[in-house]
Amino acid sequence: MRILIINGVNLNMLGYREPKYYGTLTLKELEKELHAYSFSLGIDIETFQSNIEGEIVERIQSAREHFDGIVLNAGAYTHTSIAIRDAITSAAMPTVEIHMSNIYDREEFRHNSVIAPVCIGQICGFKADSYKLGLKGLVNYISENL
Repeated sequence: MRILIINGVNLNMLGYREPKYYGTLTLKELEKELHAYSFSLGIDIETFQSNIEGEIVERIQSAREHFDGIVLNAGAYTHTSIAIRDAITSAAMPTVEIHMSNIYDREEFRHNSVIAPVCIGQICGFKADSYKLGLKGLVNYISENL
């Protein structure tokens, strides 16, 4: 099983920005931790990060050919990007939306996700563990629906 982990806008700043919400791991440290975790799940992962909406859309669209599912932290694009939402719909593959912070315990504008309705689930508020919970849930979902 192959899973693509996509990190969106500003997630390259992990470890430096708002540790209260995001913890102190850098993106490279998080990716290393996720690769180690993927071995315990018996899966292969690939990670991708971009601050550019169109690059995220293209990566989602091309994922169909190489991956069984997507774990997506779109960052602020979660609340605004119809393009990313449409890419998820077009790719027609199981996608889990994750957030390191609890988006419902933050500013009002963060409470609305335009991508959640086209994802199989949403996990938020567990910092780096949000990724692990998302991966585990996605792996279970794919295994049960083969």
